[in-house]
Amino acid sequence: MEEIILITYMLSLGVLFVFGSHGFIMIYYYLKFRSKKLAPSDDIVSYPVVTVQLPIFNEMYVVGRLIDAACAMVYPKDKLEIQVLDDSTDQTVEVVAGHVERYRKQGFDIKQVRRSTRIGFKAGALKEGLTTARGEFVAIFDADFVPRPDFLLKTIPHFIMDARIGMVQTRWEHLNSEYSLLTRTQAMALDGHFVIEQAVRNKVGFFINFNGTAGVWRKSCIVDAGNWQSDTLTEDLDLSYRAQLRGWKFTYLNNVTSPAELPSEINALKSQQFRWTKGAIETARKILPHVWRSKLPLKIKIHATFHLTNNLVFPFIVLAGILNVPLVFVKHTGLYDSYFTMMSVGVFAFIGSFLFYLFSQKDVYRDWRRRLFLFPVFMAGSMGFAVNNSRAVIEGLFRKKSDFVRTPKYSIREKSDSWSDKKYAPVKINPTVIVEVVLALYCLFGVVASIYFLEIAAVPFQLLFFLGFAFVSAMSLKHAWLGRQVSPK
Repeated sequence: MEEIILITYMLSLGVLFVFGSHGFIMIYYYLKFRSKKLAPSDDIVSYPVVTVQLPIFNEMYVVGRLIDAACAMVYPKDKLEIQVLDDSTDQTVEVVAGHVERYRKQGFDIKQVRRSTRIGFKAGALKEGLTTARGEFVAIFDADFVPRPDFLLKTIPHFIMDARIGMVQTRWEHLNSEYSLLTRTQAMALDGHFVIEQAVRNKVGFFINFNGTAGVWRKSCIVDAGNWQSDTLTEDLDLSYRAQLRGWKFTYLNNVTSPAELPSEINALKSQQFRWTKGAIETARKILPHVWRSKLPLKIKIHATFHLTNNLVFPFIVLAGILNVPLVFVKHTGLYDSYFTMMSVGVFAFIGSFLFYLFSQKDVYRDWRRRLFLFPVFMAGSMGFAVNNSRAVIEGLFRKKSDFVRTPKYSIREKSDSWSDKKYAPVKINPTVIVEVVLALYCLFGVVASIYFLEIAAVPFQLLFFLGFAFVSAMSLKHAWLGRQVSPK
């Protein structure tokens, strides 16, 4: 039995080590190309027609803010079309209608596009809007974003400079990162993706992805790549790879930011993470065969594989957390010291992850040293979310279909703002919370056992797993309870 535990643990640790070590590769390229800058874009001489698509579904608290920001963008009115792709089923419909009518009277070409069915969810709405869009270029913003006035002036020139550019993505910024510990750790995770991953991939020549919002597409690129498709939950990642496989180039602008609201409630965040994780696995199953049959260089194929499959780590995180406890007893026997010596290399994966987020925070914030204290919290949170995301991985691998569950937004910016009295506050408790509670208690036993047997080296990992599962499960229960206590307004 001891051998089975050791071999299984080494397998899971090996997978985590491989994906974790990929962080060192990203840091290597980041340092190598950090001085490489995009060629400065020219001012727009002749303004092309741009369609701004705003896909929404039941967003009564933020849709007005979104429409106001879209109409405030600096661009000639006769060259700007705004489509509010409204699939809503509540008061949002009336809120949108009022804003649209007000801006139409001011001379804006703005439309509220309604569908008789929500088939295809966001991908279906974007595709239907594209059939009547008069823009040569299409900018897309989700409801939680507040595009800056100069957004089009900073993105459109890149298309004009190079006819092969199919998409331009900007970096997400955070409206409410200081709202809570939950939003601060989310900000750290997203900063790592945008500051390191997106920037490095684009500079090196690897494939990058449209992040679903805060970017601009060349309309002909969307059509040429097969248009929006709804057979995965990440239609943005899917279309991105299909377009780049067709030879289109993408540009990422790290110095152009688009502010957005982070989920302030953990059950909403879990549904978002579930959708992103499952969608990435679905996209990997769909796209990777095409990647490996293509004539792309081997290094691009390998990196694309890491990019599309990195969520596979979550089941192995759960497995490692479960096996950590019996390993304390196995190690205490003193019979397998050579195995544990080999397993110590797994620490390097944590070092790679730390450096990854160190450089991302240093690039964005002046107080980056203070923010690094969040790293243990972020690591514990990643472990705590592993149950939720493992379920997403398994469903993606076994082709279980599920609806596109949108992340509710509440216009949360200040610490005094509240989400619990809002209409969309989740009140249902996912069954995975039970698993998280059980694992929290199980890992607490592991902490006690490690201390009892003086296996001090095991305590930090046991503690991270315990805190991660305990925090995520406790917050899930608390936020669901708060959502039930106040009648929706």
